[in-house]
Amino acid sequence: MASPDLTFELKAILLHNGADLVGIGDLTQLPSDQRGGMPFGVSVAVKYPREIIQGISELPTPEYKQWYDSLNEKLDRIVEAGAEFLEGRGYRAWAKSRAQVGGYGDDCVTLLPHKTVATRAGLGWVGKCALLVTEQYGSMVRLSSILTDAPLTAAEPVNQSRCGNCTACRDACPAGAIHGTTWEPGLERSALFDYQRCRETAQSRSMQGFGKRADLCGKCIEVCPYTRRYINRT
Repeated sequence: MASPDLTFELKAILLHNGADLVGIGDLTQLPSDQRGGMPFGVSVAVKYPREIIQGISELPTPEYKQWYDSLNEKLDRIVEAGAEFLEGRGYRAWAKSRAQVGGYGDDCVTLLPHKTVATRAGLGWVGKCALLVTEQYGSMVRLSSILTDAPLTAAEPVNQSRCGNCTACRDACPAGAIHGTTWEPGLERSALFDYQRCRETAQSRSMQGFGKRADLCGKCIEVCPYTRRYINRT
């Protein structure tokens, strides 16, 4: 039986440690090996500062790279704190930190992407650019997750895109890598965009923007109407 008190305590700990969004998802509809046999996924999102995303309208900036790295480190600390709390209560919990997940390989594909957990946890949907889009912050978020057998209260999953007829990310993509396909659960990533074309262009743009060859561009994040709505909110 789900424990609202345990769910409340966990969310409070994650928010106290710096999470901007937290959601609990029922993962039992996914293959057991994909979720490590765990029935629940805890999704954690942290947002970029407005000015950092505003600053990448032309090219990725050194500040964007610094925040990308620092938010990843912050997420690792948050999910590790959450997993430690759940383990202290006697449950199994796996923090999907970078150290635990390891390298992503040349195609940057994982068995259970953080954004899949996020859609199951009700935080948002996958945009046409293949990034998670949230109502609150658009796609200007970084994600991590925890897998657990703790009896948490799950949110309603998001099973439908809210991008509608918008093609802002596709039209602005410097690589022409976004196909403009509308997401639905189970859709292959390749149906949404050409990863290799995106990666090559991102590496070129990051070299121009801050002198390092990194897989960072961010143009699709910056132009997303949901991102723009948050940035322009007073």
